[in-house]
Amino acid sequence: MIRELKTFIAVERLGTFVAAGNQIGLTQSAVSAQIRTLEKSLGTPLFDRSGRSATLNAAGLRALPMAQEIVALYERMTAPSIDSGYFGELRIGAIATVQTGLLPAALVQFNRQAPTVEAKVIPGVSQTLLNSVDAGEIDLALLIRPPFALPKELHLEIIEREPFVLIAPATAEGDDPLQLLRDNRFVRYDRHSFGGRQVTRFLRAQKIDTRPGLELDEVDAIVRMVEAGLGVSLVPRAGLWLERAAQIRIIELGALTFYRELAMVMRHANRQLPLQRLFRECLATSCTLQPS
Repeated sequence: MIRELKTFIAVERLGTFVAAGNQIGLTQSAVSAQIRTLEKSLGTPLFDRSGRSATLNAAGLRALPMAQEIVALYERMTAPSIDSGYFGELRIGAIATVQTGLLPAALVQFNRQAPTVEAKVIPGVSQTLLNSVDAGEIDLALLIRPPFALPKELHLEIIEREPFVLIAPATAEGDDPLQLLRDNRFVRYDRHSFGGRQVTRFLRAQKIDTRPGLELDEVDAIVRMVEAGLGVSLVPRAGLWLERAAQIRIIELGALTFYRELAMVMRHANRQLPLQRLFRECLATSCTLQPS
């Protein structure tokens, strides 16, 4: 709730949600969401919303000095001493294949260098994690690169490029990936996910109308379905299935290969914070990200 209190104080000081957002590095919608969260927690509105400016109502005027006192106490509690090193917590959003892939090795190094810091891993799909970074609910996210431009407040760095391959049941015959897609039921990578949208674009480009099948978002679950003989699929070469020698055929796409790009997203304003910088350095040793 400290985050929401700081936003509340900034809005009161600067007079509008837009000005507060520009000052603290949040979009207007993210500022509004934090104020709604605070008001819901307190059980009362804090601002008079009849005008364009953000004017405190009676409840807001009463809450302001207490909010300032709470934030001041918190900042005193978290202020580092000369030899304290890293402190606090780091909230890391991560999609499933990152949790079982790049993240563990990065966290081992992070914990070694910052043993008193609590790293919280928040699971989710890419769109949800992106929204959480934008709203200031998590510090950074490891997700699939969005197929659209990000708000200027957000910073994105590519981590890895994962090639898509066609996977088929072990008993499937033929080596032509396009023909296998035409002849078999299709286990679809959720078309609403960032990676699933890439699959949809590929199928359209190749003019392939797939036969109805299943639709899932988890890559390892898709592989299980293909192993069971429920169809063929297009998935990125990523996930635990690569470590357990899944009983499937893996067919490369050759010149038609397309890639899912993994990215780290955080707020521009937070890029140089100590914990974010340390985590980035730890992640750099686990992937192609270059140390800064």
